[in-house]
Amino acid sequence: MKAQVFRGVNQLSYEDIPVPTVAADEVLVQVQVVGLCQSDIKKILYPLYEPPRIFGHETAGTIVSVGAEVQGWQVGQRVAVMHHIPCMRCGYCMNDNFSMCDTYKNICTTAGFAPSGGGFAEYVKVPGHIVRNGGLIPIPDRVSFEEASFVEPTNCCLKAVKKAQIAPGQTVLITGAGPIGLMFIMLVKYFGAKAYATDLLPSRIEKAISVGAEAAFDARDANLPAKIHALTDGMGVDVTILAVPSDKAFFQALDCTRKGGKILFFAEFPDQIEIPINPNILYRREIDLMGSYSSSYRLQNLAADIVFNRRIDVQALISDRYPLQDLTAAVQRAIAPTEETYKILIYP
Repeated sequence: MKAQVFRGVNQLSYEDIPVPTVAADEVLVQVQVVGLCQSDIKKILYPLYEPPRIFGHETAGTIVSVGAEVQGWQVGQRVAVMHHIPCMRCGYCMNDNFSMCDTYKNICTTAGFAPSGGGFAEYVKVPGHIVRNGGLIPIPDRVSFEEASFVEPTNCCLKAVKKAQIAPGQTVLITGAGPIGLMFIMLVKYFGAKAYATDLLPSRIEKAISVGAEAAFDARDANLPAKIHALTDGMGVDVTILAVPSDKAFFQALDCTRKGGKILFFAEFPDQIEIPINPNILYRREIDLMGSYSSSYRLQNLAADIVFNRRIDVQALISDRYPLQDLTAAVQRAIAPTEETYKILIYP
């Protein structure tokens, strides 16, 4: 089969490799579409993992092989694939910190080499633990593979929305109106809150409005805090979600978030960035800082419901489609987006 193999920093090799062999408790899925995620891009561009590996984890496809011990799944079924499933027994899982679970981190779907998602290949193998514990989600007939590939990123954003306890009537500032920021706008609106957004690209500022933001601003606007306060009765927003890894965005968040509000880090910052902060700002204003990483098993059914029943319009996020052989070009497009670049999908 064809696969894009990570051979080193910024080195992808389009190769023929063996189709994964399926054990008795495993399932093989033919990948129909896989989303290109910012985390995939970081893994390709920076020395975070030893090669060789096959990345890609926002996967939707068709079951083509089922191990002899597998129950409840048949060849031909259309599925969204969750590449991690927690153990549900460890101390992290007992506290709903599923993404910290060792099983979650270490058992992963694979197309070969060290298990790393495997979606950037024609076929991906789903380990028995993931098959048995809800890692395959059946796709309704009315739902496209493209839509189904959004279940995993929707879960990740939904986890952040729930962690920040965003509720009807609240106000939320989302820094960055790329594909993730736009999804946050949709989810915030779906849960009854008002979304405001920032970005550097005029087209993304307009796009933020089109998908449901009450207002959107140039992130370089020196008057942004005053404008946000004017929209929130002089208080500031209840929650700010940092959907871009920018220290400037963080300091804007401090200026735009109300006393007693929350600032949630969603984007992963480069390791060398350090943000100096006077702790009295948090103490006196009672600002909560929090982080949200990856998905939540607890929200898997809700994420699927939101996507499959089109409670948000994930198709409005799709801007580019590339065949698997052009993954390098897709990564370059994501790094240097045009005015109209949002979510990029890959087709093995």
